[in-house]
Amino acid sequence: MSNRVGIEVSRAIAVAAKLARVDVVAAYPITPQTHIVEDIAELVANGELDASYVPVESEHSAMSACLGASAVGARAFTATAGQGLELMHEVLYVASAMQLPIVMSLANRALSSPLSIWGDHSDAMSMRDTGWIQLFAANGQEVLDNILCAFRIAEDRKVLLPTVVHLDGFHLTHVIEPISIPEPSEVDGFLPPFNYPLPLDPDKPVTMGAFAPPYIYPETKKAQQVNLLAAKPVILQSWKEFGDHFGRYYSPVESYRAEGAKVLLLTMGSYSETATLAIDSLRKDGKMVGALSLRLWRPFPFEEIRQAVKGADVLIVLDRAVSFGGPGGPVCSEIKAVLYDEARRPKIVGVVGGLGGRDISPSDFVSIINRGIEISQTGSEQEFEMFGVRE
Repeated sequence: MSNRVGIEVSRAIAVAAKLARVDVVAAYPITPQTHIVEDIAELVANGELDASYVPVESEHSAMSACLGASAVGARAFTATAGQGLELMHEVLYVASAMQLPIVMSLANRALSSPLSIWGDHSDAMSMRDTGWIQLFAANGQEVLDNILCAFRIAEDRKVLLPTVVHLDGFHLTHVIEPISIPEPSEVDGFLPPFNYPLPLDPDKPVTMGAFAPPYIYPETKKAQQVNLLAAKPVILQSWKEFGDHFGRYYSPVESYRAEGAKVLLLTMGSYSETATLAIDSLRKDGKMVGALSLRLWRPFPFEEIRQAVKGADVLIVLDRAVSFGGPGGPVCSEIKAVLYDEARRPKIVGVVGGLGGRDISPSDFVSIINRGIEISQTGSEQEFEMFGVRE
């Protein structure tokens, strides 16, 4: 029986780590992630969580410690944000290439300069080519649920890949929400103990992450690509089994009033829920609009996106990151690529907004949708538009 409580989302992540019975947590505090690791450290210190907490000197060390822990068969967890992710960036590639199923929560934060502690998706987009599975959450319940799912996915023997759950800094991390927290016994029934098939063992020495000259390196990268794509059925199955256990089902692309809609707005993260209020408002005005929320970023849900936009005339993609010097935001660029060969595809309009944590209100989303419709009809001199920027 789940207990529904009001709890800060960051603290709910600590509860999720406890429910997952993590063995090792290595982390360095950074805004807006700090409450996550503070609470985990307190749980360990109070004896409520039987785990080793490693207070490292940097995020680079945090991920390195997780590598070692995971390699010997420990269930490893960490959390970071923004600049911290960039400091551990080098080690992210190692975790995926060595198939170490570490789980991380990333409190999305804008990257400097100028210095910003508020949230956007610039750090999340910096991860997209690191080989990690990437899940986005729209609210606190989704965060807790997907932390548990992340361990189930990452540790599956068909996968063995690190997995990150993205949550928007401040818009989620520091917000108190009503969240259903399952009983430990319920989680134990969903998440089995971690049994890494290839642990480091002094009695059975193996080589991990060895030097690779050109005659073997491309084959290792091909293996990573195949493995990451093959993880998708496991992700879908894990979400289904989670739903069967707890009654909350997840999918790679969530839709809201999208059936029959001629205009669709695609978002990621917490702004997706705000966008639904704009959809309701425009529907009252008789406009056939709907919303899509992209939850699975890597591996990319190609077929689900193609199915979701069928029948739409206009697809407005909101990015919360800029690909500087490029044709628009990273998400919009990938959506265009996915739909390029489709015989019938909507007109795609790219909008960048919410940078550095700037709010986008329901009325702002109404403006974004109306402007997107206008651009689809008359065109624009720019490859994409930045919403709400003062001239």
